[in-house]
Amino acid sequence: MTYDRYGSDVLSSDWKAPRRGRSTPVEAQPGLVVEDAQTGWCGAVVRVEKAGGMQVVHLEDRRGRLKAFPLGPGFLVDGKPVELTPPTATQRSALDAARAATQRTASGSVAVQGARARVASGSRIFVEGRHDAELVEKVWGDDLRIEGVVVEMLDGVDDLAAVIRDFAPDRSRRLGVLVDHLVPGTKEARIVEEAHRSAGSEHVLIVGHPYVDVWQSVRPERLGWSQWPVIPRGTSWKHGILAELGWPHADQADVAQGWKRILSTVRTYADLEPSLLGRVEELIDFVTAPQE
Repeated sequence: MTYDRYGSDVLSSDWKAPRRGRSTPVEAQPGLVVEDAQTGWCGAVVRVEKAGGMQVVHLEDRRGRLKAFPLGPGFLVDGKPVELTPPTATQRSALDAARAATQRTASGSVAVQGARARVASGSRIFVEGRHDAELVEKVWGDDLRIEGVVVEMLDGVDDLAAVIRDFAPDRSRRLGVLVDHLVPGTKEARIVEEAHRSAGSEHVLIVGHPYVDVWQSVRPERLGWSQWPVIPRGTSWKHGILAELGWPHADQADVAQGWKRILSTVRTYADLEPSLLGRVEELIDFVTAPQE
């Protein structure tokens, strides 16, 4: 039996595409560097698993990107055609260990295997609304559960000073607040300044990002743009953004659905702007700092 990746048309064949009879069987060992003959993708074996009724091998290139290929013939090692075979039980254990050692959370932190969420601490992080909370949960949720920190919604910051007084922060109950559109001269800047004067507490940290809405903290490339469009004054910003995307934007239900679609494009911290990343990391460090 012979293997022909391209069929019987000789003009569609690739000289590098090996046939079963000419390929040397090689176990897909962790760390083995191979090249896919058809695409030229070169990477190290990180794991082998079943997917869609077949076995696939995941290769990680030098930039840390992963790509899956069908296990079998069609690979090169040192320029020679090989057929990747399933790893032995020993090699499978090594693959599992390597996978666990390199697994990371969406925020880029090393994942803690088998850890349970801690009982919530007294400290809190407050964000303005649901969309802010959902974005923080998607990227930093694993980290926050390990630390036992709860994120709560404010539904706006107009009464921020009263919220801080009601929370009554102290060294065992620290409070971090993330504010949208916190730039000089804005209403938000005045509210935060007043809150600082009223609170007067070293156990409160208020930070913000410069975006009109947390939607803008998603890198525009994730939506096919080079930059976020400017929405004319007098037009609802979120409705205007959805219109630019060509998505439904008639009512609040459309806005909610549009945000879900935007949020689905966020895979890890790398899909967010640094102006938001730094502020959220700062808040997490503040509310989880050891008590003096």
